[in-house]
Amino acid sequence: MNKIDTRLYIIGAGFAGQMIAKDIMRKKIFGSVAAFLDDDKDIIGKKIDDIPVLGPIDQVASALRVNAIDEAVIAIPSASVERIRKIYGELKSSGFFRIKILPSISQVVDGKAHLVQARDINPLDILGRTPVIIPLHETLSYLKGKRVLITGAGGSIGSELARQLLSGGCERLYLFGHGENSIVSIYRELHILQNEGVGEKASVVPIIGDMKDREYVRYIISHTRADVIFHCAAYKHVPMMEENPVAVMENNVFGTKNLLDAALEFSTERFVLISTDKAVDPVSVYGVSKMMCEKLLLEASQKTNPGQSFMFVRFGNVLGSRGSIMPIFMDQIKNGGPVTVTDKEMERFFMTIPEACSLVLQTGGVGENGRSYLLDMGDPIKILELAEQIIRFSGFEPYEDIDIKFIGTRPGERLFEPLWLKEESPAPTKYQKILQLVNIPPKTFVLEDIIEKLRPICFFDSSNRDAYRNKQLLLTILRNAVPSLDAFYATQEAAGKQIDMASSVKVVL
Repeated sequence: MNKIDTRLYIIGAGFAGQMIAKDIMRKKIFGSVAAFLDDDKDIIGKKIDDIPVLGPIDQVASALRVNAIDEAVIAIPSASVERIRKIYGELKSSGFFRIKILPSISQVVDGKAHLVQARDINPLDILGRTPVIIPLHETLSYLKGKRVLITGAGGSIGSELARQLLSGGCERLYLFGHGENSIVSIYRELHILQNEGVGEKASVVPIIGDMKDREYVRYIISHTRADVIFHCAAYKHVPMMEENPVAVMENNVFGTKNLLDAALEFSTERFVLISTDKAVDPVSVYGVSKMMCEKLLLEASQKTNPGQSFMFVRFGNVLGSRGSIMPIFMDQIKNGGPVTVTDKEMERFFMTIPEACSLVLQTGGVGENGRSYLLDMGDPIKILELAEQIIRFSGFEPYEDIDIKFIGTRPGERLFEPLWLKEESPAPTKYQKILQLVNIPPKTFVLEDIIEKLRPICFFDSSNRDAYRNKQLLLTILRNAVPSLDAFYATQEAAGKQIDMASSVKVVL
């Protein structure tokens, strides 16, 4: 059969479903719309644009004679996770192998939904809580006509920010990143979305570069004259960064400092740093680097001019990001298992990438200079339970079809990641899911002093050759400055788990 023979069933006959149907009929290359499936008794049995409306969904889906190439598109962007989960189960049991879904209502308000926005359904759509609904078109009004720069634009958070920013009406959207492949990917995707009518027109400009290059960063900020910066770029894979501690400090800390200094010098109006729960009482080099980035941001906010607002937004894990557990679990399931879980008791706070990005964008507009913000992540989820749910989503039974293996914690990992320090006293704001933290200055180190101690380790200094790339020296400095890191390392060393850093006197990484 040719692609044109594919029959599409649109789940939901509301405005989103009708726009998807018109899109399909206009293009004539995706197949034909066989029917709408809906629960609304007032329209069941009628036709919309000559397309029959069948229902209720739970009764009619099983009666359909579905072919392997037929496709269902769930076009109910306001549906809860519970309803999506139920619809998905009904479609799967009815023989649908190909199921797509539209994004949340926040991204299709104003009566605009496009087939190009539909994507394959995945565990994120049926696991966890229903995301908070944020009307992007309204929330992003502060970006109208602005020049917006995203660092790490090819990453999971950066690329989703870019997609959502298409609704902001910004004049220019700069995609800054170090990896050309990831930047090319999101650059092309944004152009496809724009060509299909998604969002508002903005000039999208890709920029390849390295945050560690201070003069280049200054050059970029001076020439783009970015009004708003969303700083997402960071090395973030914890176990790998434990093996490459010099690289993570060089990139995350000094890269962030370069960006902040340039933003101050060239009067960037808003600077939003993306932070992480791993910055709270950090027990990994990555966590220490992000904690230092938070302190650098707060220090920079004290040097701003009127009209400038520098802030950070901290949150926990995001489901589906590259290197996160969900895609790892999915790959392990495809290979027949086992699915590897660190510990039966390990748990994390989770949020979907679109929800986290919507809240970050909202915070960027309503946040105040020198403030620290925390996203309300809800209750923590045990990793084991998540693994079991993803196995079932994939059509298998845990322990029977796909085994689960416990592998123990890796360097830099702990069973529970707190989202805040007790002294930070998170308090609600008038915006749903956005909390404000009390700023806590460093207690055990002077930021400027530790930066200067780390500089000759990260950047070659002919007057201090022995310091360059000296892994042992860097870890000694960090452990002396950060008690939580020192305590965790000491515990791990006593248990024989932590790598003996003393044996790595000068590793060039």
